[in-house]
Amino acid sequence: MKKEMFDTEITLLRDTFRRLLRRHAKTNIIKLIGKTHPADMALIYRYFNDEEQDIIFSMMPPSEGTVEFLNELDESITVRLLEQETPQRMAAILEEASSNETAHLMGLVNEEYAAAIIDLLQAEEQEKLEEIMAYPEDSAGILMYTDVFRLHEETKAIDAIAALQDQDEAEMVFYLYAVDDDGRLTGVVSLRDLVTTPSETTLVEIMSRKVHAVRPETDQEEVARIVSQYNFLAVPVVDSEDQLLGIVMVDDVVDIIREEATEDFLQMVGAGKDREILLKSSWDNARMRLPWLFASWVGGILAAFIIGVFDDILQNTIVLAAFIPVIIGMGGNIGTQSSTIIVRGLATGRVGLENSVKILLKEMRVGLILGILYGILLGIFAIFRFLDVSPILGLVVGLSICASMIIASTIGSLVPLILNRFDIDPAVATGPFVTTAIDILGVALYFWIAGSFLGFT
Repeated sequence: MKKEMFDTEITLLRDTFRRLLRRHAKTNIIKLIGKTHPADMALIYRYFNDEEQDIIFSMMPPSEGTVEFLNELDESITVRLLEQETPQRMAAILEEASSNETAHLMGLVNEEYAAAIIDLLQAEEQEKLEEIMAYPEDSAGILMYTDVFRLHEETKAIDAIAALQDQDEAEMVFYLYAVDDDGRLTGVVSLRDLVTTPSETTLVEIMSRKVHAVRPETDQEEVARIVSQYNFLAVPVVDSEDQLLGIVMVDDVVDIIREEATEDFLQMVGAGKDREILLKSSWDNARMRLPWLFASWVGGILAAFIIGVFDDILQNTIVLAAFIPVIIGMGGNIGTQSSTIIVRGLATGRVGLENSVKILLKEMRVGLILGILYGILLGIFAIFRFLDVSPILGLVVGLSICASMIIASTIGSLVPLILNRFDIDPAVATGPFVTTAIDILGVALYFWIAGSFLGFT
């Protein structure tokens, strides 16, 4: 479906809901909710005001669709909707949710309200929730589905297929997990292998023993890396004794990748790391970005100080001031490009300790090539634009921008690598911090070259 067509349908759906709300057509609204995909509902929900959101949510029945809708919503909207509902209604909705979905939603609200809801759930569900919510935030344990289809490794293929047909609760039956007498995970069988093998074959004969499993404490980014690297549809979660606890499914991993990438990009430009920054108030936006921009402010003060130190050079050759924005801007751009490439490479596993030196030298060569190219272009421009000034001006600005771009690409690549070496999130190294360092060094280098070639001290 083309994007224009999708946008048109979403707009039409939003307008239809609003028209029915104005008419107080409750029956038609309930019917339309049932016909609308939860992901589409979540998408159009952000265009409604609080009153419209409350009315529509009050008409949603306790169902899997409502649970999926809540999980697709922006977290700030989800929290507002949940905390104004009665624990009784939320408990009824969560009866349709899996344990990890319930744990996720309860992790968003305050503890007192969450406890009131959990107390209304069945005892078995309460026990599962307490176990899941004990795991670290953003870990495999929080994400995993505990209703996993598993069979003993000595089960015959024909019996496994029959057992599979009787399953309606288990999640993700694209893989069949085989366990031993003690419940330890011993292998995995794909559905294709299961249905194409002779009926008397046992699972142990066709299963793959090389299982990529994770611990419940494993960080969600590591889970996402495994899924993306091996193209798995699910990853099993096991304890220290290899007991199968649950699985993390690919649809959750897609959300993880999207969330982590968004968080990294926001940090890289110094806009904090709140993935819902667009839904925050102006004051909240300003408060989150204030400390990051402080680095740029300090850098600007230092750059101004450096320019003041070389005031005598500017007074004698005032035309030098015309090229300061170009040198700072070009250095900042290539520095940001290099740091973005390195940070993304670290996040995807393409950049590591073993190839970091090679990558760094490559980025330095890129800076050298681009520096020479733009140095020649800017030098020629300076000579022909300012004919009344010594031609050495062209050499000064050409060398300055070349040196600035080499230094910028080096800093932009080196700082994330160093921070990653010390287990510090490399995303925080980009944006204001890298560009500020480049601005200071670029200005200082520019005036030092100017003083050397134009004969000033």
